[in-house]
Amino acid sequence: MIKVLIADDHQLFRDGIKALFALADDIEVVGEAEDGQGIIQLLGSGQMVDIIITDLNMPLMGGIELAEAIKRQNLAVKIIMVTMLDHERFIVQAFKAGVDGYLIKNAPAQEMIYAVRYVYANSRYLSMHLALRMLDRLMKTPILQQREHEVREVDFSERELEVLELIADGYTNQEIADKLFTSKRTIEGQRQAMLDKTGMRNTVALIKYAALNGIIH
Repeated sequence: MIKVLIADDHQLFRDGIKALFALADDIEVVGEAEDGQGIIQLLGSGQMVDIIITDLNMPLMGGIELAEAIKRQNLAVKIIMVTMLDHERFIVQAFKAGVDGYLIKNAPAQEMIYAVRYVYANSRYLSMHLALRMLDRLMKTPILQQREHEVREVDFSERELEVLELIADGYTNQEIADKLFTSKRTIEGQRQAMLDKTGMRNTVALIKYAALNGIIH
């Protein structure tokens, strides 16, 4: 039996994962927490586990910090990141931190179960959708030739990328603020920060820059 812990700050998602794994006769959810600190506490209490399913962004301790903490302790636990963030930067960061699998939250239910079994068998797993997209992008990128639109390397924060995706989807500053449970002024500040980082003159140019560089899709 594959013993699983779930870390996510949304109860609805945790309940959905538990319901999904209940359909698999070889996977058992043995605990859950709202963030990485809760998982560390469960492990410290002696809870036996094979795989941790964790979100990337969580309060107190996110998925990256959780993975790094587990690897520092040399715990024989596999980690699968399940998040809405699908940018290559986060995928690379996660695997460097020590995760064993990376899935998008809208992945098919059967892929989630397959990923758990695959990682449990001492293999790494990357969502098929992400793997194919990265391969497609690689095939379209000239080797040893910088594309004209790659003017500079820009390091966006996780929250800035979330805001950028919502801007590209046509949401207003107030609507984005409501979705991310923050203030309109904060969103305006993050929008301006991204303009400053990229050197773009307006939001339209910012979205074009992000799309051309594969930052948003």
